[in-house]
Amino acid sequence: MKISSRGEVSPFIVMDVMEAARREEEKGRNIIHMEVGQPGTGAPKGARAALSEAMEAGPLGYTVALGIPALRARISAHYKAVYDLDISPERVVVTAGSSAGFLLSFISLFDHGDSVAIADPGYPSYRNILKSLSLNPVRIESSLENRFQPVPEDIENVEGLLVASPANPTGTMLGKEPLAALIDRCQDQDVRFISDEIYHGIGGQKPVSALEISDDIYVINSFSKYFSMTGWRVGWMVVPQDHVRRIERLSQNLFICAPHASQIAALAAMDCEAELSAHQQTYAENRKVMVDGLPKAGFPNFAPPDGAFYIYADVSDLTTDSQALSAEILRDAGVATTPGLDFDPVRGHQTLRFSYAGKTEDMVEGIARLQAWYQARG
Repeated sequence: MKISSRGEVSPFIVMDVMEAARREEEKGRNIIHMEVGQPGTGAPKGARAALSEAMEAGPLGYTVALGIPALRARISAHYKAVYDLDISPERVVVTAGSSAGFLLSFISLFDHGDSVAIADPGYPSYRNILKSLSLNPVRIESSLENRFQPVPEDIENVEGLLVASPANPTGTMLGKEPLAALIDRCQDQDVRFISDEIYHGIGGQKPVSALEISDDIYVINSFSKYFSMTGWRVGWMVVPQDHVRRIERLSQNLFICAPHASQIAALAAMDCEAELSAHQQTYAENRKVMVDGLPKAGFPNFAPPDGAFYIYADVSDLTTDSQALSAEILRDAGVATTPGLDFDPVRGHQTLRFSYAGKTEDMVEGIARLQAWYQARG
């Protein structure tokens, strides 16, 4: 059968690493997971309790496409509490995870063949979703000097810019002035601006929301990271008021709605602040374990992250093939890591990403294994 060229996207390598790790676990091996950005904690207890109660009360069917009104209102209140912003609940769209938010954004804002700039290293699904929609991802080769973030001079001859702060895989963040400079540059050139803010709340520094600078942008967030709800597939968007109806029409046709059960759990999760704050202490401990331990395991070349829960290490002194090195570490040390090729197709053959989203005891054990592997490797 004839197939579409739009389906010819690169694999999401971290998922391949997860599968390789799963096969090792099937053999009875214990694998330490540093490959995937999945919190080691589950959904908050209050979220699970609220869902249990709702399931006993009756069936959970379709919701309206924009999301249950109580959740949209609660997200609006979140912006007031965290950023001191008055964001109308009408501008909030609940999505089936941030992935649905990216898909809706790209379809809403860009036409066939449009170019969208993204910084490398960056989240690989940006690039692959754009390609699958017959859009053109334009690579910005970001530098350590610029904290692996784009700068205004990078924005030329494109229709869109997608920025992540804190970023995956580097954990770097943009302050208010550099973020405003990017938004101003985009607005001067009629370039559509999308802000990925799914790692907000994770890390010692308070991040800046692009909504503090402009309302004429799209912001995407998720319950996966800060709220520890990866498998629930629920997130949200904030869009300009005059874009709400177009996003609603797209949502109706592409997804109908985000999962009702996940929306109920997400609403309750937003009031579980004590438990969520405790998670941040775990990440802080994990960060210290990794920052202190990785140099002794042969990985000294990295910029300490500002936020998120990743360390992106230069391994050019060890290899010119990060995929082979990742496979070696999994085989010989029982630690799963992600090759940098996922995040930077040009320079990623000399980098690895380490996630410290898991339990602290796993991070301690993982570092011990990496140090033993490095010593044995000579």
